[in-house]
Amino acid sequence: MKRLLILLGQVAFFIVISIIMNALVSILDWKIPGSLLGMFVVFLLLQCKVLRLEWIETGASWLLAELLLFFIPPSVGIVSYQSLMLHEGIQIFLVIAFGTAFVMICSGLVAQSISKRKEHTRS
Repeated sequence: MKRLLILLGQVAFFIVISIIMNALVSILDWKIPGSLLGMFVVFLLLQCKVLRLEWIETGASWLLAELLLFFIPPSVGIVSYQSLMLHEGIQIFLVIAFGTAFVMICSGLVAQSISKRKEHTRS
């Protein structure tokens, strides 16, 4: 039961960060996704040692394990907008491809940084 509460608390942390960053992006009228800004903020908090990896690791691992479920609603939405896909499909595909590549690169850099930090603290 304790592990479940810890998991829920950590997932709630990520949800709160996402909500706050989406609101900030909306208020400041920035053209980047709030979730990407949230990932950057969490990275900065980890780098500045304000946030310890152990405090969020279980929730982050669970969210990564369930990542496929987060892509189902957008896939279903594409079917509803076939005419848009016919006219703007290539542009949409390019934005998705470059966005995915950017997120993968950022995630890889964050993972490498965390891995190096863990190795450094173990030595």
